[in-house]
Amino acid sequence: MSKAVLEVNNLMTSFFTDNGEVAAVDDVSFYINEGEILGIVGESGCGKSVTSLSVMGLVPNPPGKIVGGEILYKGEDLTKASEKRMREIRGNDITMIFQEPMTSLNPLFTIGDQIMETVRLHNKWNKKQIRERAIEILELVGLPRANELINEYPHQLSGGMRQRVMIAMAMVCNPQLLIADEPTTALDVTIQAQILKLMKQLNKDYNTAIMMITHDLGVVAEVCSRIVVMYAGKVVEEGDIETIFKNPKHPYTVGLIKSVPDMRKKVERLYSIPGNVPKPGSIKEGCRFAARCEHAFERCMTESPELYQTSGGQKVRCFLHEQEQQLDSNKQGVVSV
Repeated sequence: MSKAVLEVNNLMTSFFTDNGEVAAVDDVSFYINEGEILGIVGESGCGKSVTSLSVMGLVPNPPGKIVGGEILYKGEDLTKASEKRMREIRGNDITMIFQEPMTSLNPLFTIGDQIMETVRLHNKWNKKQIRERAIEILELVGLPRANELINEYPHQLSGGMRQRVMIAMAMVCNPQLLIADEPTTALDVTIQAQILKLMKQLNKDYNTAIMMITHDLGVVAEVCSRIVVMYAGKVVEEGDIETIFKNPKHPYTVGLIKSVPDMRKKVERLYSIPGNVPKPGSIKEGCRFAARCEHAFERCMTESPELYQTSGGQKVRCFLHEQEQQLDSNKQGVVSV
């Protein structure tokens, strides 16, 4: 049985502004097992990236701060770890691929310098060993002439090559957990497919757990085994890929799947979920998706639903499935008697 490499329990991350406290991540819980690829999905502004930054201990303070919950890495609560301890973990045990490689890579340093810095911080190796490891990891991620590339600067590389360099930097110390924040954004479909294939291969070869953050359900279907759907700072649905794609329960998840173009069908207009993601902290009561939901009723406007366990095995935050959970609980109670 696989062990959880990361457990996030009731995480709350807020930003303190002139207008008061704004909860960007509100009571979020999930786990990632060793060697598993978990997809975290949702529109821009739903709290995906803030969740990943919370795990890495990189939420800018001020104005941001983790105000509740726990982040357990192999049982160690990272919310209580010192900055020195987090520096030991970042880049070594837990690493992250950021959204845009051109802004994440330093234009003033060579590719080799930036990869070797990570190795130098976490290993007591000599210069020759560090350089050899940097070349080795560049070759591993499929970059040609790695011994020459190591001396080049980010602007000399294509977008796909820069993204591979970012993956190389993240994997150079063989981490236990890799957080990939929109790793295929702004890449054409051919390079996107290559990057996803590379990440699956690294996951298979090194048993690295991956937290894939994306708004692209096609990416999730391609590489992930489980999915967490977030909306307005909360988890609204969670389950395995096959179950959720075949039988989505939350109206928001249904809308996301309907929004994906089906090349087998000819339609005049693509489906889109009505309305926009609310500003963080703007909804004070009720279900956060109620204003955009075609199934919303009076209770949705005044009460916030819990995360219910459904008969299909997934969890869903919607009153439509409250009765289903109660029926399941009653059945289990009868069986146990």
